[in-house]
Amino acid sequence: MDWLFLLFAGMFEIGWPIGLKLSQTTENKFFWLAVSVLSLSASGVFLWMAQKTIPMGTAYAIWTGIGAVGAFVAGILYFHDSMNFWRILSAFFIVAGIVGLKLSHS
Repeated sequence: MDWLFLLFAGMFEIGWPIGLKLSQTTENKFFWLAVSVLSLSASGVFLWMAQKTIPMGTAYAIWTGIGAVGAFVAGILYFHDSMNFWRILSAFFIVAGIVGLKLSHS
């Protein structure tokens, strides 16, 4: 169950940078700032729950990795961030690290 909490934490970790970006690019500034704060709070709570059985370093690395890669993909898909070989390769290495940490957990 704690791995599911960690997945939820990572998904909410994607939400707050998206909310910050939308607060800069839409007229609903305060709404998106509120979404960011709520998403960040939920992310922290789920990370806290996941760390009950998952080692802190593993949980933190996976949490930030999910958030980083998710925000990277959202930036490309929705905000027209640049997409080139080196950026995609770098994101792939983050995903490989996440998978490696999960597989090495005993």
